[in-house]
Amino acid sequence: MSRMHQGAHETINLGGTPEEAGDPASQGELTSDSIDGSGPLFSMYLEMAVKKDKEIAERWKADAKGIILFTGLFSAALATLLTISVQDLRQNSTDISAAYLANIFQLLADRDGSHVSIPPTLSPASSDFSVPKHAVWVNKLWFLSLVISIICALSATFVQQWAHRYVKVTASEESYSLHKQARIRAFFAEGLDKSRLPLVVELIPTFLHLSVFLFFAGLCVFLFNLNPTVFNAVVSCVGVCVFTYLCIIIVPILRYDTPYHSPLSSLAW
Repeated sequence: MSRMHQGAHETINLGGTPEEAGDPASQGELTSDSIDGSGPLFSMYLEMAVKKDKEIAERWKADAKGIILFTGLFSAALATLLTISVQDLRQNSTDISAAYLANIFQLLADRDGSHVSIPPTLSPASSDFSVPKHAVWVNKLWFLSLVISIICALSATFVQQWAHRYVKVTASEESYSLHKQARIRAFFAEGLDKSRLPLVVELIPTFLHLSVFLFFAGLCVFLFNLNPTVFNAVVSCVGVCVFTYLCIIIVPILRYDTPYHSPLSSLAW
């Protein structure tokens, strides 16, 4: 798109802002399209540029829609697991009740002068609670994953709005001269390149993939302290997934004609 903008500026002198294009002093230049024969050139430029802008906007909207849909399903599954794992960050109410019962049991035994051993289930040591390290890591990874995925969904909604606004502002009124329409479109297209919006759109899937891998890491830690058999099965699947993802990143570097691509492929390519 940048080459198209530069070529358009060099060929038909589209410099200036929309305000300058609307100055009365420039009306003579704007109404001279048919006189100097530049009308067909401006018309061809606008036709190609508007078509290209609509294609880009539609692609961004489609990508954003897919991100929002995936994030909704992913966040729902992640929130379900968080309701289970977050229980490990605080002491179980059953343990607290057992600690109180142990104290009562001890007081009654001392008052009677009997030396009765406290049942293990009512040991006062149960009141000494410390959060397990694996529980901290699991909840840390999963909460980070949830927050990043929600931010990606919010960013995707912004992309949809930005794409709609860009198409709206570049589609000038037909009452304007071809010269003015071309200058307005070139002005906003140049602003699009300067604001690095295409790069921002590419970064959203990258962070969404990061949230998925954070979820996988937390899942492995969670299962490691739960069941070794299930842990081994899940780690094998996650390992295959990570290896495949790395291959998808590297393959475009080795083969330029491959259709495989990931958000990080653009940085490595």
